[in-house]
Amino acid sequence: MAPETLDDLRDLAARFDVFFIDQFGVLHDGSAPYPGAVEALAALKAAGKKIVLVSNSGKRASQNEKRLLGLGFEAGTWDSFLSSGEVAWRKFAGELGGERLAAGTRCLLLSRGKDYSAVDGLGLELVEDGARAEVVLLSGSEGDTRPMGYYRALLAPAARAGVPLICTNPDKIMLTEAGLKYGAGAIADLYEEMGGKVERIGKPFPSIYEAAMRVLGDPPKERIVGIGDSIEHDIAGAKGVGISAALVRSGILAELGPAELEQAFAEHGASPDFILPQFVWQR
Repeated sequence: MAPETLDDLRDLAARFDVFFIDQFGVLHDGSAPYPGAVEALAALKAAGKKIVLVSNSGKRASQNEKRLLGLGFEAGTWDSFLSSGEVAWRKFAGELGGERLAAGTRCLLLSRGKDYSAVDGLGLELVEDGARAEVVLLSGSEGDTRPMGYYRALLAPAARAGVPLICTNPDKIMLTEAGLKYGAGAIADLYEEMGGKVERIGKPFPSIYEAAMRVLGDPPKERIVGIGDSIEHDIAGAKGVGISAALVRSGILAELGPAELEQAFAEHGASPDFILPQFVWQR
């Protein structure tokens, strides 16, 4: 069945109670909110909806929320923020069941902008040499300032030694002030190509959606819709856990025509239930 094109967010609000919303490419472009997005998020919350912002950011939730407030989004217009970095940190700390990462584990941390929040309080020993690492934690890409060859050289010794890499931002493409650049997911793919083992945390993988559902007390799936700008991550992820999906055409797919969009649906084996031109709420 072809996706239904809606005029604005108000149409979705009439059909669903719970909203899992992506941030980059839906609410903002990394440097500024999209026109009408601040007001739309506030209107959705004022309509009594439950909102979890679900993001493939390797940074923890508090840092992402601080950034949104700095961009002009209003405090209280979402119920919870769940980043892949937050889910990973809770897992490493042993808060989600299973074994925690032992204190003193030698970790090669690959992040963006010298962000160390992914390991704060975990007691890991940070190393800068892939040959010394016992685990690689990939929370962000500096693809706008570093060539892929930099990561290839840094990670080759770890891949040869069988060191596991945990990627907390599976996005292969990211929006930057310099345009579209390769994301952490592309670095994880490179690591696999070199023979390394990769575990991915974030969309489209189920764990982040399951955590979001737990945050809200496991509401009925038929009352939940996931909103995002990526077919590979947001749409495939939502459909994979049995919730509805809405594609916003403001992010990485903004320039695709109808035929190219259909090709992308086929390529990723996922099609949205709804299409929104923008994340806006018309008065």
